Amino acid sequence: MSKTRKGNVLIVDDEQDVRNVMQRMMQRLGYGVTLASDGFEGLEQLHSGIDMVLLDVNMPGMSGFEVTERIRATSGVAEVPIILITSLTGNEDRLHAVTLGVTDFIAKPVEFVELQIRTDAAMRLKEAADAIRRKNEELEKEVRLRTAEISAAFDEMAVARDRTEAAQVETLHRLAIASEFKDKYSTMHIRRVGRYCTLIGRKIGLEADALQLLLRASPLHDVGKLGIPDEILLKPGRLDVQERSIVETHTTIGAEILGGSSSEILQVAEIIALSHHEWWNGGGYPRKLAGEDIPLFGRICAVADVFDALTSARPYKEPYTAKKAISIMEEGRGTQFEPRLLDAFLSCQAEVNQIRHALRDRDTLVEVRAIVLHKPSPAGNDETEPAVNGG
Repeated sequence: MSKTRKGNVLIVDDEQDVRNVMQRMMQRLGYGVTLASDGFEGLEQLHSGIDMVLLDVNMPGMSGFEVTERIRATSGVAEVPIILITSLTGNEDRLHAVTLGVTDFIAKPVEFVELQIRTDAAMRLKEAADAIRRKNEELEKEVRLRTAEISAAFDEMAVARDRTEAAQVETLHRLAIASEFKDKYSTMHIRRVGRYCTLIGRKIGLEADALQLLLRASPLHDVGKLGIPDEILLKPGRLDVQERSIVETHTTIGAEILGGSSSEILQVAEIIALSHHEWWNGGGYPRKLAGEDIPLFGRICAVADVFDALTSARPYKEPYTAKKAISIMEEGRGTQFEPRLLDAFLSCQAEVNQIRHALRDRDTLVEVRAIVLHKPSPAGNDETEPAVNGG
């Protein structure tokens, strides 16, 4: 079978004389012809190179209706035009044929002119459908190409965003380190506080995004210490009233340093810096807020900060044991600390101990002990009360 100008047609009819007549007429019309003597052979002969099927209705073994149904269910050839060659005249049979997907009908006996008109019309429909399909394929290809380009652009943007965010986080971390660098006796304090805050946040059910913000922002809680004179910040003895007032300004200084940023991390860090020394009962500073008027992240950081201050060495004291620190903090339940947050922290002491071990201060411990042994006063350099103040 050779491809011709008009296309290739499959003729399926159980009568050889009819097949021969149909073959001669279709060849006169310029079609290549493939013959099949029944529905089973017709399905075997059908392939993607067939452009149209002329199909008898009444055949032994498998009717034209059944062949039509099989064709419409077969991938690759399901759209081929099917013209029924039939003597059926009942509307019910024709409606059934249309429901199955028949393209057109030609009545027996077949007349050449009608055959030409109906087959040409079916082929024009096929050519139009093929053109639409090709156009859709081209459009789909173009869409895939553009989608891939857009996806690549988004990937590049995501990489750039991740790099920017990583640089921002690193900058913030270094800013936090700068604030602690003045207080060389607590080199790992900021990292531990960040981890403790995250533990508390997870325990009370904060979502992943909020936990990430808390982890990144809380280490900046004491950035305002950059504005506190060293002779006050590192004083080994008890602070007088004026000195204590100056130290307390590290909260507002920190908020000023961090304020006015479009960065969500810095916005949260500003809130924490300003509020992490507020007390649940309103006895803290700088704004004497109480209860839930204190921002949640500030309340969380208050618990984490005080625990780390109590269990860390300072110029004015040896580190307390975790047990001693917990005992002291229990005294602040409902006064300094929100009970819910304190309980959340105390319920995960196994994780707290792991963090303390992994992020313990190493380099300055000997120096701190020496300073502690020679401090002029047993009273601590505390900002409010020796037992329950932050780092």
